[in-house]
Amino acid sequence: MYKKYFPKGFSKGFLWGGATAANQVEGAWDVDGKGLTTAEVVEKAKSRTDITLSAVSKDSIEKAIEDKTTENYPKRRGVDFYHNYKEDIALFAEMGFKAYRMSIAWSRIFPEGTESEPNEAGLAFYDKVFDELAKYDIEPVVTISHYEMPLNLTLKKNGWIDRSVIDDFLRFTDVIFKRYQNKVKYWMTFNEINAAIWGGFVGTGSVDSDMSESEQLQLRYQALHHQFVASAMAVKQGHAINPDFKIGSMLARGVSYPKTSNPVDVRAAQFVDQQNLFFDDVQVRGEYPDFMNRYFAENNIVIKMEPDDEKIIKEGTVDYLSFSYYMSNVTGAVKSDNETVGNITEGEPNPYLETSDWGWQIDPIGLRITLNELWDRYQVPLFVVENGLGAVDKLEEDGHVHDSYRIDYLRAHVEQMKEAVKDGVDLMGYTMWGPIDLISAGTSEMSKRYGFIYVDQDDDGNGSKKRIRKDSFEWYKKVIHSNGEDLK
Repeated sequence: MYKKYFPKGFSKGFLWGGATAANQVEGAWDVDGKGLTTAEVVEKAKSRTDITLSAVSKDSIEKAIEDKTTENYPKRRGVDFYHNYKEDIALFAEMGFKAYRMSIAWSRIFPEGTESEPNEAGLAFYDKVFDELAKYDIEPVVTISHYEMPLNLTLKKNGWIDRSVIDDFLRFTDVIFKRYQNKVKYWMTFNEINAAIWGGFVGTGSVDSDMSESEQLQLRYQALHHQFVASAMAVKQGHAINPDFKIGSMLARGVSYPKTSNPVDVRAAQFVDQQNLFFDDVQVRGEYPDFMNRYFAENNIVIKMEPDDEKIIKEGTVDYLSFSYYMSNVTGAVKSDNETVGNITEGEPNPYLETSDWGWQIDPIGLRITLNELWDRYQVPLFVVENGLGAVDKLEEDGHVHDSYRIDYLRAHVEQMKEAVKDGVDLMGYTMWGPIDLISAGTSEMSKRYGFIYVDQDDDGNGSKKRIRKDSFEWYKKVIHSNGEDLK
């Protein structure tokens, strides 16, 4: 039957908010029994184009362990959300946040990752954070594993390549699901799970920098398989503890357009797209797609599975699909020397698009395209949990940051989300990245700023850490108040 009605805007319960990660905002890296994490041994980059997430070796880890400072490891200091969470959450509430996406630092709960009993001080900290959010009716959306794991699991097991880490992870999820079952409804298992392949160490916790490319691929896909199994088991575990839990997957979505209408370019772009969506095929559909089985065979990649793994993955599909979206790029059949690297994506620049200070191509319409493609493919609720503009903000003499460029970027993306909703896409919410300035994931810079809230801290950690509202703060407040209708 023809359906005459279509949505005219965002749903009444739309989850407007912002997103951060524990290792980028919390700081307090050696406080209250917290253990060292994989994120805290990644050195800061020497330049904006120097992505250091996977450039980790046994020697560099030993060096990091000996270094007890934050100078070369800015994620250890973050922006001190650990001691400022009340002030920061109050600012989120002032904007009208309906949701705050955050992560729980695994090593605050299990410092070594292998303990039988959790660290009560770590659990108590998140109790306080969730209670503060509840005071303002802000829904927590919790990422369980966001680019960090207890470093001990790397030192003793080389991360997710060791299947026993599944048990360590499930011990962690069992504790937090039970502890916060009445405080948290929305969860996601792994942040940008495709980082396991693109970034190696940052996603797997496995050191593979001394391996050949073929050896790296074998290790990374095997480690990823263990994450798929762990995620599926956690979904089932969480639903048993609280049937009302909504547990999702999270992908770094990279849209790639064909360089030309030549079919070979179209197929090249389609292949890149398949490589990106395969992760959701497993977590949403519950099985490895045939095109990846062919890829494994042609690249001599052998995924070692236990007898029940396929059944576990099939039974542990997620409730919703969340993703990050920052940019798009172009793919041709012939690899070009003129490639750009963005958020777990790489390809040729698009001559029709502008770029950010970091060379990321700004493509709002690509977000509408993505939402429609994901909805058509999976037919599960979608959630945009990262989208934002990293820029060099300047604190002016008048004491303000006039970031009209950020407003323009976000406005254009929200407009395209609204169009996707009108197209019929089931969209749960939008948590932009990141509402408060934080340490960059890729380069550990502070000067790459995303927030509505300026933090007075430079790349070397100097500054008062004072929080200052940017112009975009008031703009987003208006957007939320009008449920996305007032975008001026």
